Amino acid sequence: MIRKAKIADIKHIHKFVNEFAKKEEMLPRSLNDLYEGIRDFFIYEEQGIIKGVCALHILWEDLAEIRSLAVKEEYRRIGIGRSLIKRCLKEAKYFGIKKIFALTYQPEFFKKIGFTEIDKTKLPHKIWGDCVRCPKFPECDEHAVIIYL
Repeated sequence: MIRKAKIADIKHIHKFVNEFAKKEEMLPRSLNDLYEGIRDFFIYEEQGIIKGVCALHILWEDLAEIRSLAVKEEYRRIGIGRSLIKRCLKEAKYFGIKKIFALTYQPEFFKKIGFTEIDKTKLPHKIWGDCVRCPKFPECDEHAVIIYL
């Protein structure tokens, strides 16, 4: 059900992510960004239907970010998002990454998986590279959550 993304998935990922971005629930991603970050993405698929996507983006030797978690509306609340995050955490553990964070409008969802909410200013400045492209920057209203493995 969960697999690494392939080049053929990029347009689906692009559609998923940018539908959420239109609702201001995440940052938009260009096709170029997605092709460059293809190795970060996981796909949740059943019977040829892509139901969700999520990425684990490694930032430093001990820090990674959960990005672009998106599940189709009709498939929410059945564990797909949780499964995608757990797969990302498994990969982070494989690489020896100890801290995984996310910037989210759904902190309660992440807390149910074991993340804790933190002050965004406690995260290293290097994480703000994508934020400068956000129309809400520097008045970000997302919540920062983190988990230590």
